[in-house]
Amino acid sequence: MKRITLVFIIMLGILPLRAGNLLSPDKQLELKAGINNKSEIIYALSYNGKEIIKPSKLGLELKNAPSLLEGFTLKNAKESSFDETWKPVWGEVSEIRNHYNELLLEFEQKATERTIKIRFRLFNDGLGFRYEFEKQKNLNYFRVADERTEFALTGDHKAFWIPGDFDTNEYYYTTTRLSEVDASKVDGTGIGTHGYFAKNAVQSPLMMKTTDGLYISIFEAALMDYSVMHLLIDQKNMVLTSALAPDATGTKAYMQTPHNTPWRTIMVSDKATDILASKMILNLNEPSKIENTDYIKPQKYIGIWWGMHVPNTMSWDYAHAPNIRLKDTDWNALTPLPQHGASNKNVRRYIDFAAEHGFSGVLVEGWNVGWEDWAGNWKEEVFDFVTPYPDFDIKALNEYAHSKGVKLIMHHETSSSVTNYERRIDKAIELMKEHGYEAVKTGYVGWIIPRGETHDGQWMVNHYVRVAEKMAENKLMLNSHESVRPTGLHRTYPNWLACEAARGNEFNAWSSGNPPEHETILPFTRLLGGPMDYTPGIFEIKMSYYQEGNQNQVHTTLAKQLALYLTMYSPLQMAADLPESYERRMDAFQFIKDVAVDWDDTRYLEAEPGDYLTVARRAKNTANWFIGAITDENPRTAVIPFNYLEEKTWYVATIYEDAANAHWKENPMAYKIRKVLVNSKSVLKQKLAAGGGVAISLKKADKKEMKGLKKI
Repeated sequence: MKRITLVFIIMLGILPLRAGNLLSPDKQLELKAGINNKSEIIYALSYNGKEIIKPSKLGLELKNAPSLLEGFTLKNAKESSFDETWKPVWGEVSEIRNHYNELLLEFEQKATERTIKIRFRLFNDGLGFRYEFEKQKNLNYFRVADERTEFALTGDHKAFWIPGDFDTNEYYYTTTRLSEVDASKVDGTGIGTHGYFAKNAVQSPLMMKTTDGLYISIFEAALMDYSVMHLLIDQKNMVLTSALAPDATGTKAYMQTPHNTPWRTIMVSDKATDILASKMILNLNEPSKIENTDYIKPQKYIGIWWGMHVPNTMSWDYAHAPNIRLKDTDWNALTPLPQHGASNKNVRRYIDFAAEHGFSGVLVEGWNVGWEDWAGNWKEEVFDFVTPYPDFDIKALNEYAHSKGVKLIMHHETSSSVTNYERRIDKAIELMKEHGYEAVKTGYVGWIIPRGETHDGQWMVNHYVRVAEKMAENKLMLNSHESVRPTGLHRTYPNWLACEAARGNEFNAWSSGNPPEHETILPFTRLLGGPMDYTPGIFEIKMSYYQEGNQNQVHTTLAKQLALYLTMYSPLQMAADLPESYERRMDAFQFIKDVAVDWDDTRYLEAEPGDYLTVARRAKNTANWFIGAITDENPRTAVIPFNYLEEKTWYVATIYEDAANAHWKENPMAYKIRKVLVNSKSVLKQKLAAGGGVAISLKKADKKEMKGLKKI
């Protein structure tokens, strides 16, 4: 690579810039960064000669100290390259190439005798950069009032967005031009802790598409010891500016040098599938801190969970007790509710179902005392995480599960009383280890305690990481719900298998639900940072089945629910419906039993955010492929090639498809199953119903299986 030179250039007619230039390894992306004549730090990004980010300012505003926004000179510049291939503990592929060119610029603010470094890494699929602060005489402890990172866009792009909200990301997505973003018009019904902080604020990752067909994503990677980055839109000039979650004092972050911020990322491509296939976010995270990862096992599970969401079925709480205290409640004196989900009898039923059908885990919610008085009271002493209800025999149930080759999955709902959880977590982990639990699902429903903190603030970001680290110390796997959205930290902490951190499938049971396009947007937004526990596999689509006249429903066809196991990537997948729903449709349930959760290869075949997505994945250490294709509210034909299959080999393709009369609203449970033969030269033109999808399993065919099957 050529040695960096410092030059004076003119960028799009603006003021001179003393800068460094950097090209991506494939030379399609170009970065320019340095100082303008106002002594401000700026950068710009182009793709194949087209501007992506116009000259944009970088810096931070500090509390009770001079800002780090201007008065800079470029002190030093260093360019380097890096190229490695590493193997994830689990993932979409068996190995990942980490290839980038790097530019490290050091800036000096002579008036204050402070320095700041900005490290740029340019990959073939995008740019990552972060602020770095070395320990120095005049910059030791400091507080961030605002981060002023800008992303100056070239136009009023089409955007897929949810409102800027520091306490929830459980909104459905809205698709508008950036100039039309108005967070005040988004319905937050059904979200317990919602409230946008500015009408022109959106959350990252923000997915955009330009009028000339470029796809751009703005996000962050390796979020640790810092606040979540949201974005404010200057709707006149089309400049996005970072907006961090504050604490009760209005401080956005507390820093002690040496300290690095998370990476700010910009992905860009002229192919939507390249955005989905990008591993840039993962590559910007540190390698695994866990030496022995043998206990980390991707898996499918079932759970006592969906029954709490659908009407007239189960309850989390054991009894009617609206005003209880943990320390002085006699639980045996309460009259149990007949629908309590975590009863010994019901848990055994789920264990039996899991054992019969090859599921390794059973999640049990509502097993522990405190659910009677947990929601909406902003209560400190709400759960103790160790005391089971009288009808949940924790020792006997775990022994029964283990005898069947099944493990119970622990549930720690904190109700966002986080200080309470931190005080009690060690004893909670002791209980898990005593009874052979291997994984825990955490939850953060409600307003945060300590009061004044938010889900996206620095204090909570640190808490989520502390929990992941503590679970890793005890060889336990973690699945967090209502937490901060992931930013690739599952590379560093591979025991952190999945998060929810978005509007999940349960909203379909008791709210306006998730519109049919929802699942076609999430892979371009939330899932860029890591796996989502979306809880697919709902077969009983309409809630009127449980309650006459109830108009709520899942906004997909049954076939699309199967396809979600491929399109909504996670190494932890739930068969979320009730066992009896599967028992009525065992032929379709077979796909959930068969589909893998860990992969050697993944091919994104076609995609358009908000419209459709088709993906093919090869199961770990096998020749078996699985394919999922989904669409929005519009019917369409998915074009599925098979050129990734082994050549000169026939495969039996079992196709779980929408019936001819299927429709997400009018006839969602109409499906068909058929078998055909395909090889590497085959192309399948597969019809998808409105709000529908298709799921396909592929196995090498023997001569006996080939008889009577149509070849495509």
